[in-house]
Amino acid sequence: MPLERKIRRIHISGSSPEIRVPFDELTLSNGEQLLLYVVGGEGGPSLPRRREGWVRRRRGKTLLECALAGEITEEMEFAAIRESHAVGEGMAFTPDLVLEEMRAGRAVIPANNCHPESEPMVIGKRFSVKVNANFGASAVVPDPQRELRKLELSLRHGADTVMDLSTGLADPAALRGAVLRASPVPVGTVPAYEALDRAGGDPSKLDWPAFRDTVLSQARQGVDYFTIHAGLTQALLPAAARRTLGIVSRGGSIMAARMMAADEENLAFAHFDELLEICHEYDVALSLGDGLRPGALCDACDEAQYGELREIGALSLRCREAGVQCFIEGPGHVPLDRVEENQRLEEELCHGAPFYTLGPLVTDIAPGQDHITSAIGGTLIAREGTAMLCYVTPAEHLALPGDQDVVDGLIAFRLAAHAADVARGHPFARERDDAMARARRDFRWHDQFALALDPEHAYEVWSRALPEGCAHEPAFCSMCGPRFCPIRLNRQLVKKYS
Repeated sequence: MPLERKIRRIHISGSSPEIRVPFDELTLSNGEQLLLYVVGGEGGPSLPRRREGWVRRRRGKTLLECALAGEITEEMEFAAIRESHAVGEGMAFTPDLVLEEMRAGRAVIPANNCHPESEPMVIGKRFSVKVNANFGASAVVPDPQRELRKLELSLRHGADTVMDLSTGLADPAALRGAVLRASPVPVGTVPAYEALDRAGGDPSKLDWPAFRDTVLSQARQGVDYFTIHAGLTQALLPAAARRTLGIVSRGGSIMAARMMAADEENLAFAHFDELLEICHEYDVALSLGDGLRPGALCDACDEAQYGELREIGALSLRCREAGVQCFIEGPGHVPLDRVEENQRLEEELCHGAPFYTLGPLVTDIAPGQDHITSAIGGTLIAREGTAMLCYVTPAEHLALPGDQDVVDGLIAFRLAAHAADVARGHPFARERDDAMARARRDFRWHDQFALALDPEHAYEVWSRALPEGCAHEPAFCSMCGPRFCPIRLNRQLVKKYS
């Protein structure tokens, strides 16, 4: 029997006809309806350039400068409607709230002026937990078409942002341009990767003009946020040397290698004001990178990690003074009992800027299963206030992720983000869970699949174990079988005691 799922794409309009926010309206077999947050609601190879007029009307102001001036932009209203599933008096998250959180530095809307195809979304502690998906070709697997397929899979399975981490390509700009034109979600990069390629792979030949030109060319293409490892300063290198695994961040390693070769300060730190000028001109957000994130539990929460966090906190204030949005990248491998500490210190040292974490991974012994170890840590740190989780795939530590790795990583992290939203009391988080409970009570199997984060997988697991010719909606599953089912007993409980 085929998988059945009744979904209709709808749009909620804002204060002008230009603001049309897409949702999926899911209708269950009993008539219940739910609005589902859509990522890439109008995806495809040729996307509408909805933000061109919005950018023109800002007249050179960045979104942060608008927020500081008390001006609600179309991007803020669009993001508020997405979070609220509503418009007008029924909004749980108003445009005013988005503005206030941005003005306080606690929320960001990554939206480069040169990426008009993007559908604005807000990253911040007060809003739903977002999930980023990484992909990117390499010199070992140099297939741009494969990475575009990963973009499509990422959008289909709920990535709120994506990062192109391609290295070693003859023409990285071509792939990045294709990604940007096909992506309705924010696109991030690590400019140091391409800058190193421009230097022939030799960190000693990486100079500031090459780094600056890389940042500028990517900003002009439309990249919405840059990971810049500017907090990894020369003074912190001795602390990194005392670790078991030293520096595991590729971007951090590039900057450290250049510092050691030239015996000079970090290029990004030394020229941070010039980076801010480029980001201001194109309204690129800065993701202040954790080049000293721990790569093992034994290196977690050490002088190197927290020393860099202090430097990043100072840089976050410089971003704000320049009218540039920023958020903060975090660990990495951290024992479960110290995850909460990382969130608390980030808020204290970085003045409440949104936290964006890789996991954290709470054990080191699961190669091939690190989407699980990291989702455990991700759930806990998001419960404590982290705004966005960077997914980890089963290929972490082992290989370039394949298509199924992307799907598995995203499902694990969408679950982590959703569990944190439920725990944080997000207004709409429980709707889907409670609808699932009613569907299970009634043996509405296809409604259960429709409500699942991965409907096709749920349906496949259910259908492969049932006897041939089984009824469309059998009142049992293959675990208990037809003779005795606890869910059927519940009907007798209701009849006797209600």
